[in-house]
This record gives sequence, C-alpha cells and structure tokens, in this order.
Amino acid sequence: MRGVVSPAVIRVASVLVGLAAWEIYGRTIHTVIFAYPSQIARAFVELARTGELWFYLQGSLVVLALGLGLAIAIGIPLGIVMGRRAAVEYALEPYINALYSTPTVALIPLIVLWAGFQVKAKVILVFLFCVFPILINTFQGVKNTDAKLLEVARSFSAGEWSMWRDLMVPSAAPYILAGIRLGIGRGLVGMIVAEFYTAITGLGYMIVQYANNFRTDRLFVPIVVLMVLGIGLTSLLRRIERSLAPWLHVAQHE
Repeated sequence: MRGVVSPAVIRVASVLVGLAAWEIYGRTIHTVIFAYPSQIARAFVELARTGELWFYLQGSLVVLALGLGLAIAIGIPLGIVMGRRAAVEYALEPYINALYSTPTVALIPLIVLWAGFQVKAKVILVFLFCVFPILINTFQGVKNTDAKLLEVARSFSAGEWSMWRDLMVPSAAPYILAGIRLGIGRGLVGMIVAEFYTAITGLGYMIVQYANNFRTDRLFVPIVVLMVLGIGLTSLLRRIERSLAPWLHVAQHE
C-alpha cells in the first residue's frame, strides 16, 4: 500500500536514532565507565585485526553449538514422546518441573564437581539452559495437534510413524521452532554464565578481563558480538520457519 513505511525502514531508523543518542550521550561520560559506538567500533577493529576476538569467539561458539545441538537432539524427541504417551508424560513431568524451576546457576558447583572446569561442564550448563523451552514447546505442540485430523488419520489406518512424520511433527513445527528460538537466547546466557563460573575462557573471559582493566570500549565488544549473534541466529531460525511452516506466516499476514 502506498504511503505506508516498511517495517525494515522503521527498524533501521530506530537503530540509527538510538546509536546517535548513544554517541552524543556517551561523549559526555568519562571513558572509564562508559563507551560510545565509534569508540567501540575502533576497539572492535583492533581486536579483530590482532585475532584476539576470533580466538575467544571460536571457543564460545563451540560450547554453544554442542550444548544447543544436544538440547535439540534430546528435547524434541522427548517432547514428542511425552505428548504421545501419557505414561511417559506422568513419569517425567515431576523431574522436568523440578529442574526447570530450579535456578540453573545453583547447580553450577555440583556440575563443576562432577564434570570439572573445562568444556564438558560448560556444555552441560548450556544444555540445561536450552533444553527445557525446546522440550516443553515440543510437548505442547504435539498436545495441540488437531484431534479431528488425528481421527481422520486413524480412520485411514495410518501407522504411528506415519502420524508422527506427516501430521504431528508438521503440526508442532511452529511450537518447536519457537522453543529453539527461546533456547538460543537462554543458551547465550548459559554460555556466558558457564564461562564466568567455570574455567574463564571465551567471550566471558574478554568481558571479565576488560572490566578489571577498565577498558570499557573493549568490554563492549564481546557484549555487542553476543547481541549480533543472538539476532543473527534467531533471524536464521525465522527464515527456516518460513520454509518449514509457510502456512503460519500466510495466516499472520491475512
């Protein structure tokens, strides 16, 4: 429709206004306690040029990929089984509710005691941060499968595997992808928490190191990288969602 500004233009304009306000206000604050965008950009170029940023980012990404991948590999099948088998749901529900309601940070001393300080402990922590939204959303998606469609599938003598593949998983796909999006956000939090409380490495190490040295411009670099990483991963997932569940976006635009 003519005369209507596109959402992309509004978003870009909003970000530019925010950055301009940040730049102007940041220049009035002492650099020890605050940094402004152009200063952070210079610090980013410097850390990227020396290779320091890529070195620590690589370590963090390995932990995030392993923890999130494990959460997806376990959370989705378990959520589907819980949604289809009431006995499994009743048996696992107390454990899932107990673990989900327990602050994961409180489990760090135990995880460190059992798995040590290195990558294994970090992966377990990221897994615990990611798995519950994926599992619970998948379970809810399967439970919300249209009962009439299930009845039709049964009337055509569809097997259990066929119902999973052709009906329940496609029906639950929006829930599953929403769970993974939530899992990504929680996974980034888990990754930094793990790097703070176990062996200090990765982007978490950069944050601690530059905070202790009062290098605020460099301190902002890993924080901005985390923001961009979160936005990039969730945007990628939205594209995948449009491919796997196009009917959902058609319904939203109608």
